[in-house]
Amino acid sequence: MSEKNTLPDLRGPAAPSGSVTPDSLEDARLGARNKLVIGILLVSAFIVILNETIMSVALPHLMASFNIPAESAQWVTTAFMLTMAVVIPITGFLLQRFNTRPVYIASMLFFSVGTLISATAPGFEVLLVGRVIQACGTAIMMPLLMTTVMTLVPPASRGRTMGNISIVISVAPAIGPTISGLILNVLDWRWMFWLVLPIAVAALVVGALKIPNVTTPRRAPFDVLSVVLSAIGFGGLVYGLTTVGSTTTGWMPSWAPLVVGLVALALFVLRQLQLQRTDRALLDLRTFTSKNFTLSIVMFAISMMALFGTLIILPLYMQNVLKLDTLSTGLLLLPGGLVMGALAPVVGRLYDKRGPTMLLIPGSIIVSVVLWSLTQVTSTTPIWQLLVAHIVLSVGLALMFTPLFTASLGSLKPALYSHGSAVVGTVQQVAGAAGTALFVTIMASQATRLVVTGSDPILAQASGVRAAFTIGAIISLGAIVVAFFVKKPADSELPEGVPAGH
Repeated sequence: MSEKNTLPDLRGPAAPSGSVTPDSLEDARLGARNKLVIGILLVSAFIVILNETIMSVALPHLMASFNIPAESAQWVTTAFMLTMAVVIPITGFLLQRFNTRPVYIASMLFFSVGTLISATAPGFEVLLVGRVIQACGTAIMMPLLMTTVMTLVPPASRGRTMGNISIVISVAPAIGPTISGLILNVLDWRWMFWLVLPIAVAALVVGALKIPNVTTPRRAPFDVLSVVLSAIGFGGLVYGLTTVGSTTTGWMPSWAPLVVGLVALALFVLRQLQLQRTDRALLDLRTFTSKNFTLSIVMFAISMMALFGTLIILPLYMQNVLKLDTLSTGLLLLPGGLVMGALAPVVGRLYDKRGPTMLLIPGSIIVSVVLWSLTQVTSTTPIWQLLVAHIVLSVGLALMFTPLFTASLGSLKPALYSHGSAVVGTVQQVAGAAGTALFVTIMASQATRLVVTGSDPILAQASGVRAAFTIGAIISLGAIVVAFFVKKPADSELPEGVPAGH
């Protein structure tokens, strides 16, 4: 590992066993500082990421409270994902230009203010504004966490720390519906924000007082055209994916945002390729020069499609076909989320010892097998089978997320960590939106087709669920193939001729 990737060796000459030297005390101080920084960032990231899916089961309550249709209520989730997709690509610039503490304070301040606005919203439009402000803070937090970990943690122990990060990225969205179901069973929907607000404010205060500046800011160029193209490209793509199943999106065809987003995204890529010749790119695409990074990102995208697609389809199936209530649905999804969280640190330690291959191959096979098994669900499928399937699926995803985070970012030069983190965050949002759109669209189109031909609505819905999982199972086969080619990076595998950053 190059010196850039490790903390400075402050130990000096070897001291006699058992003696305490100024250098050993300094080592201990740095270690304690790093643990504190990463611990605060992990807790904060869990809080903010949890809010991405916490509103998913609250839509009927919002519809009743504000007297709005389901299409409007869905925007509390769509607007959150949309904002994340727009802001995350810009974080590569922010993390280079500003120091750790002010970026953290900005992130948690955005989130806390957005949470307060949402809790006190007198109307649905104000609630949407609060959710957008929340999402701005969330979008900054995840790349900040990943970049900080890659900067502070030596390669030999990154797997363990990345295991904790995978708890945040995968478990928090998974248990969001469960937590909201529990809250809504006894309290008003506003309490989903009131209960989070004091925790967010406490994290803001503690972080502002305790987090030191652990990175070195440097002057980074800011290309306005890149920002505009990024916002239109990623925003249009996520919006188009979340509305692709509808016939229209207001005054325009449902496919129009998707086309606009893809065109803007193509122009954004061309712009970055042009700017990175002079080290001025907003999002440096030289991260994809690393084969290992590229393969890891492809596999990560497939995994996130499976996770978010399943998170949206299983609750719909349980409530619309099996006629379970919101609380029961949330509780059935809870064990899988807890299993994923419990396994993450273990998987991280295994990665440090054995590398990604022995984890990714069985993990991808498990995910695929579960998705194929879900293609057999009916209107009479026992609840315990769904519970077991979700738990086993969570095991498979747990075996995949930590190795993919660690292998992808570990394949980059240190100056590209912030850009790699931004890519991971952006892919999470786009792949999550794609998985949700794909599963829901397949399910809805199949169910509608059968209802038109005279089928029972419940049986038609079950058939739609089977069709959605069939497509997901087919896509999952691609992850099994890619799993054989993701390797543990020895150092940074970018070619020597590729500049490390800007």
